[in-house]
Amino acid sequence: MARPGRSRRRPGSDSGPESGSREGAATQRQQAPRDPVEQAREICLRLLTVRPRTRVELEQALRRKEIPEDVIATVLDRYSDLKLVDDAAFAELWVRSRHTHQGMARRALVAELRRKGVDGETAAEAASTVDGEAEEERARALVRRKIPSVLRGDETARVRRLVGMLARKGYPEGLAYRVVRDELRSAGEETTLLDD
Repeated sequence: MARPGRSRRRPGSDSGPESGSREGAATQRQQAPRDPVEQAREICLRLLTVRPRTRVELEQALRRKEIPEDVIATVLDRYSDLKLVDDAAFAELWVRSRHTHQGMARRALVAELRRKGVDGETAAEAASTVDGEAEEERARALVRRKIPSVLRGDETARVRRLVGMLARKGYPEGLAYRVVRDELRSAGEETTLLDD
């Protein structure tokens, strides 16, 4: 028998007065159009929290979310004024990181930056911070690290793998051949393929 003053409801029933008002509020929130400027800011900040981005990368992300072009320009101009979006600073950071940790050469760094939307002049200026001496020393370190894994092959295979590895990282052919020859000889591996 139910107690006086209490209605009996089955568990999981949504017939209470509070449930109707909650559903109504949720529906209203879903139907209310979002301010595209706020939406664009949120998207940019979320992306910039993960890592720095170029202006072009942010433009592409906002277009995928169907943000209007005028809003994209307004938000990104403001973020540029605040230095939250700075392609030159991005390029410098990218060059330093990719050269140090991945061993990328200047040519490859410029190509990567161009693919990310950095203009050619800015990309070249950032890559110029890696001088020829630093580039060669990084190439030598890459080859020295790779030599033990190529010693099982014949001379042709060793040279091809080492030069190919440097080429994929953007090192010029002449530098790649010279570094591979020198480092193989330093490791006690005679090579006739690379003789001048």
